[in-house]
Amino acid sequence: MLAPRLKVLFVGINPGLYSAATGHHFARPGNRFWPALHLAGFTPHQLDPSQQRQLLRHGYGISNLVNRATASADELAPEEFVAGRERLAGKVRRYRPKIVSFLGVGAYCHAFSCKRARVGPQKEPFEGAAVWLLPNPSGLNANYQLFELVKLFRRLRQSGSKG
Repeated sequence: MLAPRLKVLFVGINPGLYSAATGHHFARPGNRFWPALHLAGFTPHQLDPSQQRQLLRHGYGISNLVNRATASADELAPEEFVAGRERLAGKVRRYRPKIVSFLGVGAYCHAFSCKRARVGPQKEPFEGAAVWLLPNPSGLNANYQLFELVKLFRRLRQSGSKG
């Protein structure tokens, strides 16, 4: 779900089995991506995963780091993240989003060979795009509650409106 010159390209880790079955990003009930996106002001109302294409109208898109569907991201091999980064690099060069926002700290570190990273803006751009790191919005990620995700998503949105 891409278009040229997006404000933000959200990059998930990989599709879960439920998302793969439905063909919609972040489709599993309990995933907080769609509520956080709306509550942070990216969309005027909460979109259902089946309405994902409407994001393009607002200047946002979605992709995955790894295309292979799994029950858990833990099933992915480290080399899949690196190959995914290379595939994503081609998309970013082609579509030129202003910001690429990775949704998952561990996946980002696997893909970019870093020992640790912090949520928020990153120092190094990716193929000319600014990089933001956000927590994985999966309902299984108990480290971040919805209100915390909303605050972080809002920071991203506000940063994208500058300049």
